[in-house]
Amino acid sequence: MKNKLFSLAAAALFGVTALTASAQPAPKILVVDMAKLLDSHYKTEEQNAKLKGDEQKAREQIEQLNKEGNALVEEYKASVEKAKNPALSNDAKGKAEEEAKAKLEDIQKKQNQVQSFQQQTQRAFQQRIKSFRDLMLEEIGKTATEIAKKKGATLLLDKSGPSLIGISNLVYFDPSYDITDEVLKEINKGRPAGSAAASSSKPAASSAAATETKSEDKPLFVMPK
Repeated sequence: MKNKLFSLAAAALFGVTALTASAQPAPKILVVDMAKLLDSHYKTEEQNAKLKGDEQKAREQIEQLNKEGNALVEEYKASVEKAKNPALSNDAKGKAEEEAKAKLEDIQKKQNQVQSFQQQTQRAFQQRIKSFRDLMLEEIGKTATEIAKKKGATLLLDKSGPSLIGISNLVYFDPSYDITDEVLKEINKGRPAGSAAASSSKPAASSAAATETKSEDKPLFVMPK
């Protein structure tokens, strides 16, 4: 009798569980390309223009510092040659040697100044890019979520990022479930009049490689031997 009651209770429990499961809506999964949305956003285009302008200013400052450094090197060489002049008195030679020593110290200070400026500029650019990217991804994510919800989605996946083994997180999906273009249209509604379309090339503001300001490509002035 007990076994019979247990079987009936189990059957009833299974029936309730099945009914509850069947009452839940079927999952609807949509996909979106967050990287494309970030790259194609008109604000990214504006940010890239600002970064490019500031990068050029940084390059010009580095070129000026290098120019000053090279001038100090030439002055140092002149003092060294002067100290070697046999026609000079010992006092004059000593004075020239002191001048050369002082110039060498100035050269070292200038080189440190250039290196410090490069490092500070690079860190500043990295922080600007990161802050902009984080803010934009949050903003884009909200818009994508709103559109996905309107479409009745229960899950929205980003197809842009690679997995731990370096391949796409999504092996396959039906293109009809991709809402990237719809989200892109929505986020670019606020594009200022007359603004050009976003570049198809990977913008600096959303590229990891852009954390380099490229100022390091400029060599420091040559230290005298």
